[in-house]
Amino acid sequence: MEILVARTEKEQKRAGEILASAPILGCDTETSSLSAQNGKLFSVQFSDGRFSVLVPLSEGVGLGPLAKLLSDPKITKTFHNAKFDIDFLTANGVEVRNVFCTMVAEKILTKGANQSCSLAETLYRHFGIDLDKSKRGAFNRRWDGVWSDDLIDYALSDVLHLPRLMSEQKQWLERLGLAEDYQRQIEKSLGTGSSRQTVDSSQ
Repeated sequence: MEILVARTEKEQKRAGEILASAPILGCDTETSSLSAQNGKLFSVQFSDGRFSVLVPLSEGVGLGPLAKLLSDPKITKTFHNAKFDIDFLTANGVEVRNVFCTMVAEKILTKGANQSCSLAETLYRHFGIDLDKSKRGAFNRRWDGVWSDDLIDYALSDVLHLPRLMSEQKQWLERLGLAEDYQRQIEKSLGTGSSRQTVDSSQ
């Protein structure tokens, strides 16, 4: 996997050119709190499963041309707990279109099974991947905003597997006849009557 921390205009342009051809992008954010109204957006991450990019907003960097990836209706943006990330992105003036939420999908697939739908548990259940979430506590209001190598690795580990997870979940939703249930729940979760996002229904 290639990793890029896109701090400069040149780096962002290169990242945008590579990721613009991906049909599915894993996406995530790091934030200072659970509240989009009171919290800060520290970063936005993207991955097509082979090339992963982190935009370090906490260092004074803007999204630049990478914002177009989020609003491009031809690319499915895959989040785990999409409502949380989209609330932060919207609060920061970023439009997000064509969304798939792996957390909503997993809740439908495991309904009644009394299983956790956290990203760590979901990835372990599907692929046997052991995701280390111990660094999450670093992202608080006292953090200096500088991205160390271990924090970069942590943040990008969340998005790397999302395109593959989405494909796996969509196959199971179809096999079990739960695709319409997913569509109803994601529309309810994201409020698709809003112009800020639309929901994937075609991939």
